[in-house]
Amino acid sequence: MTVLGEIALWIALPVALWGAIVSFAGGRTGRGDLVLSGERTVHVLTFLLVVASLGIIAAFLGNRYDYYYVANYSNRELDTYFKVAGLWAGQRGSLLFWTLLLSVFASIAVFRNRRRNREFMPYVSGTLLGLLSFLVMVLLFAEVNPFERMGFTPANGRGLNPQLQNYWMTIHPPTLYLGFTSFAVPFAFAVSALLTGRLDSRWIAVTRRWILLSWFFLTIGIIFGMRWAYEELGWGGYWFWDPVENASLLPWLTATAFLHSIQIQENRGMLKVWNMGLVVTTFLLTLFATFLTRSGLIESVHSFAQNLRIAYIFLGFMGGLAAFSILLIVHRLPSLRSENQIQSFVSRESAFLFNNLLLLGVTFAVAWGTLFPLITEGLFNQKINVGPPFYNRVNIPIGLLLLTLMGIGPVIAWRRASPRNLRRNFTLPLSAAALTLAVLLVTGVRHGVALATFAIAAFVMTIVVTEFWKGTRARARIAGEGVMRAFASLVKRNRRRWGGYVVHAGVVVVFTGLAGAAFDTAVVQELAPGEAVTIRSAFGNEYRLVYESLSHSRPRVADDARENDWRWTALMTVYRNGERVDIVRPERRFYPVMDQASTEVGIISALLEDLYVIPRDVDLDSGADRVVFEVKTLPLVPWIWSGGLLVAIGAVVGLWPPAPKRARVAHRRRAGSPLPAGAPG
Repeated sequence: MTVLGEIALWIALPVALWGAIVSFAGGRTGRGDLVLSGERTVHVLTFLLVVASLGIIAAFLGNRYDYYYVANYSNRELDTYFKVAGLWAGQRGSLLFWTLLLSVFASIAVFRNRRRNREFMPYVSGTLLGLLSFLVMVLLFAEVNPFERMGFTPANGRGLNPQLQNYWMTIHPPTLYLGFTSFAVPFAFAVSALLTGRLDSRWIAVTRRWILLSWFFLTIGIIFGMRWAYEELGWGGYWFWDPVENASLLPWLTATAFLHSIQIQENRGMLKVWNMGLVVTTFLLTLFATFLTRSGLIESVHSFAQNLRIAYIFLGFMGGLAAFSILLIVHRLPSLRSENQIQSFVSRESAFLFNNLLLLGVTFAVAWGTLFPLITEGLFNQKINVGPPFYNRVNIPIGLLLLTLMGIGPVIAWRRASPRNLRRNFTLPLSAAALTLAVLLVTGVRHGVALATFAIAAFVMTIVVTEFWKGTRARARIAGEGVMRAFASLVKRNRRRWGGYVVHAGVVVVFTGLAGAAFDTAVVQELAPGEAVTIRSAFGNEYRLVYESLSHSRPRVADDARENDWRWTALMTVYRNGERVDIVRPERRFYPVMDQASTEVGIISALLEDLYVIPRDVDLDSGADRVVFEVKTLPLVPWIWSGGLLVAIGAVVGLWPPAPKRARVAHRRRAGSPLPAGAPG
């Protein structure tokens, strides 16, 4: 199977090139046979890349250490599901996986538009096949071929990085890749619209679900990554402004801006150039994420890179794409003029525009902080690190402004908001914010950023709840339905709007959870078995952790040919306010083959806070089994994960397809409602 996969990868290159050429030629000449050939090529290419990917997985499962990639990312002791995940564990396999996902989305786009949007499809297919051709060429000729063989066969592989041996490894990278690759479809439609001159809002309507799908995968991928860091890296945090973390955040920021700005184009015929620029920028940032992760230019726990050659290839490709896109936009500028102008500073258009400007401000700050060390090292041979203090100082104020606009934008009126509109929509939310601020001050909260976050969160959440309540009450009154049925009907009738409100509610919960970091507490103490450490949380809970024992184990099958992994597990009984609540088993692991250690933390989650236990050091030489523990209480961290879940639910609501037309007509008949004009009787 592995040899078959290698053959399939080589066949994929001429197939992709042929498809790209005939697709553009078919669009240019109007020949349907060439267009059809290009679309069929997309499906053939997807099949070939599936075979190639299965070949890599077969090599991992078959312990084929004669392959360079398998030897460096697997060994005989590795669990089976990590061997399957080897497809995206390293630079070579992840590029193939990236290419596979892009081809799958290309096939879906071609299949769904086989009978509609035909004027766009030749250039859509050609653009996607052109991207795939580039990626396949990189795999074959840029020293990253996953099927490269070594001159000998090792008895065992090097193994997988200990920090990657976590179940989040099996879902976090694929989810992010789904977000990155799916955005190629909106980019392809944007290129097609520019090439054909069809620059009204139709291309946006066609790709709206693709944009939301990409945003959904990027969002949950980032949340999964935060959870992975929280559980695996053993420092008590979930976001460190690591360069590769930043690379995943950048396209999410611009995609979020685009999702908001397209509403202005759809409703007011404005920001056409802006939206086209955002599509191009977002897609280029997905490529930038690939470049940064695999270029070898940065040091990161996430980095897969092993050579610099691919860095220059991706830089050249991104530069060429950017230049091509800019030329197309400039060429079509007369057709991209806005149909209207902003009439008032106090309007929904203004709120969405400010939202976009702030999101791009965060994008610039994050990109600058990520690239600045590379620029200084390249130009001045000085390595300057940009750490969390810079990002927090710049982005926290912008984030609070964005949170505020998230409440204002959806309810303020289009064109010009009247004083009556402002009073009706904002009196209650402002009162809720003021009350929240007063209560927190009375209870002794003095942290400025946290106070602002909680007050703004109350403001936005009040708006969301009020909108749902007003809509449900109106629906129940008009349709004579109960509250729950009216609520369900309300969401069904406009999934996009109400799904957006659910997303906003989830973001509010996430921001609230992030603000809890202002009240973290920590204690470091060395303990012997039988001793205890006590810590009090910001919510007044007292935790007492009794260190019971330390166990030593070799969890893997013995192998005379190599040294096996060691594991030390501490057993601790946890009491909260005098009552026994749970047991934690934090661990220290050592992997002799890679000469690396890793930490498995102990976590106890409650509604309002997490107890987080880190084994910092294990002293076995004295024979006393003494361990240095760092114990933390982390207020509101569980809200980050629940808020992320709420965001995902809202995105799914927005993505959920409407009921088929016939089903809606049948429902009206059963309900005794009059049929719309023109419906079959």
